[in-house]
Amino acid sequence: MKKLINKENKIDWMFAIVILGLIFFGMVMISSSSVVTSMEYFGNNFHFVSRQFISFLVGIVALVATTLIDYRIWKKYSFVLLIITLLMLVLVFVPGIGKEAGGAHRWFGFGNQWFQPSELVKLTFILYLAAWMDKKGEQVKTFFGGFVPFAVLIAVIGVLIMNQPDLGTMSIITISAVAVYFAAGASLNHLLIGFVSALAVVGILIKSAPYRLQRLLVFLNPSIDTQGAAYHINQALLAIGSGGLWGLGFGQSKQKYLYLPQPHTDSIFAIIAEELGYVRSLLVIFAFVLVGYYGLRIAKNAPDNFARLVCVGITTWILAQAFINIGAMLSILPLTGVPMPFISYGGSALIVLLAAVGIMLNISKHTGEKYTT
Repeated sequence: MKKLINKENKIDWMFAIVILGLIFFGMVMISSSSVVTSMEYFGNNFHFVSRQFISFLVGIVALVATTLIDYRIWKKYSFVLLIITLLMLVLVFVPGIGKEAGGAHRWFGFGNQWFQPSELVKLTFILYLAAWMDKKGEQVKTFFGGFVPFAVLIAVIGVLIMNQPDLGTMSIITISAVAVYFAAGASLNHLLIGFVSALAVVGILIKSAPYRLQRLLVFLNPSIDTQGAAYHINQALLAIGSGGLWGLGFGQSKQKYLYLPQPHTDSIFAIIAEELGYVRSLLVIFAFVLVGYYGLRIAKNAPDNFARLVCVGITTWILAQAFINIGAMLSILPLTGVPMPFISYGGSALIVLLAAVGIMLNISKHTGEKYTT
């Protein structure tokens, strides 16, 4: 029988406030960055921001629900949830159910309602890993008890995601999973083996797909093929450079006039920098630093190991995705098609992220609780 001691029941509202601040800022920037694209393809200025707002409302319902549900239930059903989302990844390839866009199979649904299951896998995989590693205990540190099963799990997810294909999403999933694995007590030698193996796999993936090799070459030399493979990054850098210290002014972006690809999704940080400038763009980066601070604070004070690992995984997921997106726009990292969490347009991503935030808020409510057998 477990005994409850030192109960505080206090939700970390600062974590929630920073997240909501990012979302409302994202709504404003989606409205500005998508205005031309919305009018060009849908005949009104507010197509994307209105759809994002609907997703936000659904996400708020998910956040409230997961905040109210005791986090321990996710440990109990983590395996079932993972299997369901893996089946969803298969559905994207089923004719009549899955949707293809730009040669990628990443969505399924009916009519105008589409869902991207790879976003949900980011969450369910973290929940399953946290539950599995908590159960493994000290075995996580062993090669055959910890590293090999972990590598197999990553490989299974990787095969399904990379067949879509979506290297950016797989990168986020892998980084988050490694963070959970490390926090669970993984051997540094095993992590090194995994890192070398991952580099080999990425090399094979780059060699097997010419467009990935092009992205790598463009990253190494953005001045090559400026009207072809390097067009996207050059337009992003032009937008960022045009902004200067204080920006051209809200709504005054020139690059969103069908010059910069995906201005309201993957490239939204370039529009932020162009309209608001370097100084105010730093505030966005600082907001994500705060997310990391509050997220890891919740992890540190979590009532049990499962909760701690879940918080580490979700926080890493948010930070990795944010800084990979920003790094790509600054040409510090290769373009991978990773959107900015809470800010970029994307309904599936926003809903799942808010559900994940709700889980962390529920964990924060149990700060100070300790259980003994």
